[in-house]
Amino acid sequence: MMSQPSRSSIECPAPDWFKVPTGNERIWIGLALCWCMVMSLMMPYWHFKGKQNSSGESYSVKPADFTKRTEKFILANTGAESLLEEGLAPIVPAPPGDVYLIAKQYFWFPILKLRAGEVYRLHISSVDFQHGFSLQPINMNFQVVPGFDHVLTITPQAPGTYPIVCNEFCGIGHQNMVGKIIVE
Repeated sequence: MMSQPSRSSIECPAPDWFKVPTGNERIWIGLALCWCMVMSLMMPYWHFKGKQNSSGESYSVKPADFTKRTEKFILANTGAESLLEEGLAPIVPAPPGDVYLIAKQYFWFPILKLRAGEVYRLHISSVDFQHGFSLQPINMNFQVVPGFDHVLTITPQAPGTYPIVCNEFCGIGHQNMVGKIIVE
């Protein structure tokens, strides 16, 4: 007794499978196309006039050199070499000036304590993988890439503690990668 050949799960569609959109389907397709056009036209506007783009600078740097600069910054603002190992006490730099922040699996180093209303040049770099710098609750998101010193000019406005969250998956401990900037 012969068995029937099994039907493949992949078959050619019937020759008349395509039906021209009608009624409400045409309206929704038209709305989707119009929205795509609006969004495409808005992209240049957002790029040049929007405030979500970084107005900072970016320089090529070796991770080891950026780490040395950060250590020099910490020593200049604390005079305590023990902070390089512990990393717990906040660094209080004199404004205006350059401040440094390292992204490394799975922490941000050091904790910065800044003064409200003062201008700082925040240098951010990663020494291992790509990380995401997200300053909460401010809508500030920035990609931190190894090999680049990203410089953002910031002026903290309101006193408080602002958590820094890594929003770019960087490994098994990613969920614990938090830091903070304290503004007085």
